[in-house]
Amino acid sequence: MHPVTLFLSALCAFIAVAMGAFGAHGLKEILTPDMLAVYKTAVTYQMWHALGLGLIALLRAQNPEVNLLKYASWAMFSGIILFSGSLYLLSLSGLKWLGMITPMGGLCFLAAWALVMAFSFKSFKS
Repeated sequence: MHPVTLFLSALCAFIAVAMGAFGAHGLKEILTPDMLAVYKTAVTYQMWHALGLGLIALLRAQNPEVNLLKYASWAMFSGIILFSGSLYLLSLSGLKWLGMITPMGGLCFLAAWALVMAFSFKSFKS
């Protein structure tokens, strides 16, 4: 495993579980149903992409010299921060302008997965 990427994966998964529990037990009476749905979207995307980051950690350990995977890991982590982070803040604060940040996180997710696909394609050709 690539230690930094694995750590970030585990940290993001840990936070997703904590945020999910907080949302399920502490926020369902406080947030509107719409904002609770936004919050749940943040938790769901964070957990799936934390697992994706773990996959990248495995791939980086097996291919330490491949820059595509290094860039993919940072794009994935940035996506978690921007996408899920902006949705958490939006749902908890009600500041609608935070919704403008969310698509940047989505683009980071897309970039990360595209880099993993590029790595895969390059590996097939080798």
